[in-house]
Amino acid sequence: MSATIECTTADAVTWITLNRPEAMNALTRDQREEIIGILNSASADPDVRAVVITATGRGFCAGADLRGAPATGPLVPGDVARTIRLGAQRLIAAVMDCEKPVVAAVNGTAAGIGAHLAFACDLVLAAESARFIEVFARRGLVPDGAGAYLLPRLVGPQRAKELMFFGDALSSADAERLGLVNRTVPDGELRKTAQEWAARLASGPTRAIALTKQLVNASLESDRATAFAAEAAAQEINMTTADAQEGVASFKERRDPTYQGR
Repeated sequence: MSATIECTTADAVTWITLNRPEAMNALTRDQREEIIGILNSASADPDVRAVVITATGRGFCAGADLRGAPATGPLVPGDVARTIRLGAQRLIAAVMDCEKPVVAAVNGTAAGIGAHLAFACDLVLAAESARFIEVFARRGLVPDGAGAYLLPRLVGPQRAKELMFFGDALSSADAERLGLVNRTVPDGELRKTAQEWAARLASGPTRAIALTKQLVNASLESDRATAFAAEAAAQEINMTTADAQEGVASFKERRDPTYQGR
């Protein structure tokens, strides 16, 4: 890992920490690729059972680091679409497709792709000082990084348009009220709360959580028949896991389950 992305794994939890506080953790192309790689590895690693994404300093992620983008010549039709598809969209997809639950611990300003990185996570914790900003319209840009996909599903189309058209800063308390954030906590308690949530997830039935994540993420694009079929298939797959057997056995034996993530 580079110095600007810290990655540690302990007690079955992988922590991804953006570490460019001097730039408010604006995301470079190399950092994006590192995060994608870590998430893909977490999916395949049975010893990783939860992931936390956070950052150092006053910013969670101030968006894409446009100053660090490589110089280009005249644009050819398709260049921008390709850049978005292979860049910002791959990052968001890596979070949403990760087979382990991903928690965002938003320590400060989350703007542009930084806000979408948080919203793509399965659970979002925010420090009281955190802010969320859809900065694109301010810069004359269309939202990228799946913003127009994520926000309407989280807050509805009218609220999503208000946030995107005006680009006003949204406090963590207002983000929680709108349903963008699961919980707002005092700044000094953010890491502790993230550790507690991640520990609970890491001690849970990992495959069942992964299958539940897939069902929920797909539900808004599914008709009833498709959703019912997916649910039945997920049940079929999950009942082959050791954790499912342990869950049933513990219920019958009136004891707490001990899940191994398998």
